[in-house]
Amino acid sequence: MTKRAKLTDSEQQVLLHQGTERPYSGRFHSHKAQGQYLCRQCGNPLYDASSKFDSGCGWPAFDEANGDAVSTREDADGRRTEIICANCEGHLGHRFEGEGFTPTNMRDCVNSLSLAFEPKASEQSEETLIVGGGCFWCIEAIFQQIIGIKSVVSGYAGGQLDKPSYRQVCGGDTGHAEVVKLTFDPNVIDLQSVLELFFAAHDPTTLNRQGADVGPQYRSFIQCSESQYPIIDDYIQRFQRSGQIDGTIVTEVVVGERFFPAEQEHQDYYRQHQQQGYCQMVIDPKLGSIFQRFADRIKPNL
Repeated sequence: MTKRAKLTDSEQQVLLHQGTERPYSGRFHSHKAQGQYLCRQCGNPLYDASSKFDSGCGWPAFDEANGDAVSTREDADGRRTEIICANCEGHLGHRFEGEGFTPTNMRDCVNSLSLAFEPKASEQSEETLIVGGGCFWCIEAIFQQIIGIKSVVSGYAGGQLDKPSYRQVCGGDTGHAEVVKLTFDPNVIDLQSVLELFFAAHDPTTLNRQGADVGPQYRSFIQCSESQYPIIDDYIQRFQRSGQIDGTIVTEVVVGERFFPAEQEHQDYYRQHQQQGYCQMVIDPKLGSIFQRFADRIKPNL
C-alpha cells in the first residue's frame, strides 16, 4: 500500500482534482538548490534538481524525469498530455515536447503544490535575515508557520541604543524597529520566497505605521548581509514595477548585524496568547490570508 501524506485543501485540488496553481505563485518556481523533487503525496522521487530550468512559463519546469517515476496520459481537455506520479497517480502538471528549450526537447510543467523537496546532504545550510513590518508579534506568528524557517526570534534593530527595552522602543525615540530574526534553510525556502512572504504579510507603502500601530518602531524594515543586499534591492524594484502593489514601497533596507532579542514575554507571543484580543482581531486575519495564499508553504499539523 502506498503511504500518502496529509494534504492541504490546495494540494488536494491539484493532486487529486487536476487543478492548477496560479503562475509564479509556487514556492519552487525560482528554487535553485541541489537535491530531489518528490511527489508531495507519496514521496516518490520524481526529478533531480539538475533537470530543472527556467522556461518563463511561471511554473517549475524539468527536462527529464527520474526513470519511470512520471507517467503520462491524455489530458481531460483532449489536447494536452497530463503527467502524473507513477506511484500514486497524483496529478503533477503537463508535458510539452518540441519546444527546443533544452537538448531533451521536453518540458514537464509541474505545480509546486504537487512537489516536496529533499536537499542534497552537502547542501544543508542556513541563512539569516532580519525583517520588521509592524508589531513583531504578527510577523513572528506568520513565519513560525512557514516550511523551511528554522527559528524566529522577536527583537529590535536599526537603532542607536544598545540592548533597548520594549518600553524604550515603544517610545519611538531609540530609532529601533520591532523586528524578527529569521533563520532559514535556503535549500527549502530561498531568500526570494522569504521576501515574497514578508511583503505579503504587511503593507510596505505606509511610512512608520501598520494599521493602528503608528510610530517609527513599526516601519517596514530589512537588515541583511552584504551578499543579500543586491538580491533584496532587485526584488523590491521588480515588485514595485509589477503592478501588484499600489503606492511607493518605503521599506528601509540596511546592511548590518546589530540585533537585540526582545524580552522573553514577547517571544512566541501568538502561541501563548491566542485568546487575547489583539491576536484574534489583528493576527488571526493576517494568518488566514497567508494560509490561503501560500497553502503549500505552511508547516503541516499546525
